[in-house]
Amino acid sequence: MAGDATTRRSDKDSDSEKSAGKASLLFWPVLVSLRDTIISSDSVMRRIIPGLAIVFIVILALFRAGELATEYTETEQSAQTTLSLMATVVANRLVAIEGTLPEVGFRTTLKRSLADSLPAGATSRSRIFLVADTNGKIAATAPAHPGLEGRPIADLLSPSQPLTVFGARAGVLPVPVDLGRGEGSEQFLATVHHLNGNLGMIAVLQPESAIFADWRDDLSANVTLFAGTALVLLAVIYGFFSQASRAEHADDMYAATRARIDTALTHGRCGLFDWDLSRGRMFWSSSLYELLGREPKDDILSFADVADITHPDDIDLLGLAEHLLETGETLVDETFRMRHADGSWIWLRARGEIQSEAGRAEPHLIGICIDITEQHKLAEKSRMADLRLRDAIETISEAFVLWNANNELVICNSNYQSLHNLPNAAVNPGTPYQDVMAAASNAEIAPQPVTVTQRGGAPEGSYEAQLEDRRWLQISERRTKDGGFVSVGTDITALKKHEEKLMLSEKRLKATVSDLQKSRQTLEYQARQLVEMADKYQEEKTRAEAANKAKSEFLANISHELRTPLNAIIGFSDIMTQEMFGPIGTERYNDYCKDIYSSGTYLLNVINDILDMSKIEAGRMSIDTEVVNAASVTDDASRIVTGAATEKNISVTTDVAENLMVHADKRALKQILLNLLANAVKFTSDSGVVALKAEPRGDKLRFEVTDTGIGISERDIERLAEPFVQVENQFTKTHQGSGLGLAIARSLVELHGGKLSIRSEVKKGTTVSFTLPLADS
Repeated sequence: MAGDATTRRSDKDSDSEKSAGKASLLFWPVLVSLRDTIISSDSVMRRIIPGLAIVFIVILALFRAGELATEYTETEQSAQTTLSLMATVVANRLVAIEGTLPEVGFRTTLKRSLADSLPAGATSRSRIFLVADTNGKIAATAPAHPGLEGRPIADLLSPSQPLTVFGARAGVLPVPVDLGRGEGSEQFLATVHHLNGNLGMIAVLQPESAIFADWRDDLSANVTLFAGTALVLLAVIYGFFSQASRAEHADDMYAATRARIDTALTHGRCGLFDWDLSRGRMFWSSSLYELLGREPKDDILSFADVADITHPDDIDLLGLAEHLLETGETLVDETFRMRHADGSWIWLRARGEIQSEAGRAEPHLIGICIDITEQHKLAEKSRMADLRLRDAIETISEAFVLWNANNELVICNSNYQSLHNLPNAAVNPGTPYQDVMAAASNAEIAPQPVTVTQRGGAPEGSYEAQLEDRRWLQISERRTKDGGFVSVGTDITALKKHEEKLMLSEKRLKATVSDLQKSRQTLEYQARQLVEMADKYQEEKTRAEAANKAKSEFLANISHELRTPLNAIIGFSDIMTQEMFGPIGTERYNDYCKDIYSSGTYLLNVINDILDMSKIEAGRMSIDTEVVNAASVTDDASRIVTGAATEKNISVTTDVAENLMVHADKRALKQILLNLLANAVKFTSDSGVVALKAEPRGDKLRFEVTDTGIGISERDIERLAEPFVQVENQFTKTHQGSGLGLAIARSLVELHGGKLSIRSEVKKGTTVSFTLPLADS
């Protein structure tokens, strides 16, 4: 984009140049990636290249040594094959002419025949052919060796040599041979083939020095060439290593210098940039990356990369580039926002100058970016604080004005302006105090107008002043740290008027206080009377408690006294009913005896209930807990009430497991169940149902008696378990009873540490439940 600006400025770029620019931008990421790869691997390559060169030399040496070893083996095998073939050819030819050899001149003819039998070049490379007679003595040699003729071939090759024993089957073997030249034994490759007739054997020998002469020459040339090449490579390696060490040292110095600069820039919250305006590419220092919370990298940023993270409302980078290229300006000082990696905006101030490299017309904007986020925030906070201060001053109800050390106006609110009827021109900041007061149309008239001289030496404090319009102000003045004054004027006209009313109210208050003192004396007298009444109440309460205790003791005594004659009445009436001593006579007397028995029994039960209740209230009732079988007790209780239930055709059911054991007083538990079941049967209509069940609830056993009787209203449940309390009164009751059954049951349950609860619904039935501690089965 910046390049387009250059095009418009110069109007000299052709289409081919544009295509080349596009191609360079297309391949630029590849070149950058390749450059980064080379740079990142440069340090490693400096260390690896010398080692690689040495490894190359070693591998080359090993490879050439292997080749030479292979050539040595091949040369040896070739020599062995050649000797074996030549021996075979010559042996075959000699065998073919053996019959034509004359006895006279045998050796001469054999020598000539041997020479004729040799293939072309057979004696080259120092090969020697020896033919022995049947006695094993050498008869002919080729080439001629007179010193060997006549010697036993076994002495030459060793008597125990496999060659002389096995012949061609022994193949070609290395043997030490002394040719008698005075040079001692020399290592030869030899093969022996046995012949027929007058010929014993033929031996072909070739010294190893002749066989490997060419190989040794090749070895010397290779060693010389390898040594020279290795020395040259070592010299190159040394030069490379020396140069690499100097380059690494220079890189270290560069890295250290760059690290110091980056550290200084990072701690200074700033970073460097280099903007190629013609190509639209930009380089950032690592500190600038860190400033924006991004990973530092050496890549060249494109114009689009930078524009994407720049706030569009602050700066137009394209417009800036075009402006710089068109106008020729060289200095830049811009403030803008860039996006941080966490999404927030960072305020930066960029200051730079356009530079052009020698011999190149490509302008570069080089400069520094400084993080001014904190300064910007402080400036914004200062501006907001100033606005808040002005708003706060404006919203207060008092008149506010601030003067500097030169008695010039700094700031005032509209209340001050309206209080003194000041025109807008008089309240501009910097207006002297005299001009402000001269423009005021509602100045102070009492106690004294405040003059400049008085203001300068007046002590800090507050005073009241009356204005010309008869309003009153309370003026508070305080000196500021810079020598100025802040003044706050509060309209106290209403307070002044209220002050007059307070004077009148004070008189009325004094009269009221006098009345209150009289009322206080009356209240003190009444308090003394209340104390006396409280003492009397306490005495009466003590007497009532004593009377209640005496009543309980009396009931216990009278019940005991009544039980003895009642037992006699019940016993004798039972005897008379059963006619144990003979018939009574009239049937009516028998009915009377039954009435006497039932009435006495009922009265005895009432007296027993009264006696039990009096014992409980007197605190003389005690229980002895033991492990009791719940099923046994419930069966006994249900069996006792079965008779009364049968008369009303009421079904009494029990649902208690046989293995349930509880900690309880057996007699008390039985009485509780009897009282609850008796009440249930009593208040259940004919053909009703009474159910008794017990089930574990945690470490407790819950007993529950349910009936389908008349039920109890919600308001009567709370008082129903009180002694002598019945829902029906004496005039409306339809069932007999003293009202002690539930009270005794509740008291016995509480003595066991439990609680009796009642749930009931009128005309639907009642459920009475309580819990006792479970015992181990």
